[in-house]
Amino acid sequence: MKYILNFKALETYFKNADFIDVKVFEGQTTLRQFIASMLSYYPWWIVQLYRIRKLLAGILGLVKHEKPEELPNLQPADVSFIPGENVIFFMVRSTKEDLFWISETPDDKHLKAYFGVVREPLNNSFNRFHVMTTVYYKHWTGPVYFNLIRPFHHLVVSRMAKHGLAHE
Repeated sequence: MKYILNFKALETYFKNADFIDVKVFEGQTTLRQFIASMLSYYPWWIVQLYRIRKLLAGILGLVKHEKPEELPNLQPADVSFIPGENVIFFMVRSTKEDLFWISETPDDKHLKAYFGVVREPLNNSFNRFHVMTTVYYKHWTGPVYFNLIRPFHHLVVSRMAKHGLAHE
């Protein structure tokens, strides 16, 4: 977390957050390739978790987001670094080429969440990737929903990042 806060532009994504999670991974890949591979990770069990989310959305009265027609297989060039553009369902918010990429999840009434990756160059093209998630509750259903999915959040983000490194 200390490294991430070296970037003043990122402070806003942590200020007064209700939940902050930063996981760290190391490997020899680029920031774009890491993000593209992470966001292309859709094994059968994640697809099932989205079905469970749809059920929870109905029970809690959350926005029911449309599922994509086909699962993404992003290439590094598909990862936009232009704020306001979308990468899959994430809206790009703040970027600095080869250093960080911050996005926002689709608008919902219960919470607002940011997902991003900050690259810390090490040596010999080896990088440390700080994968961050911050959550802001907007409604009483926010903490209810998020506490139900929190264990899966940790599993999903860790597996996505490992997939990101597998395509070095």
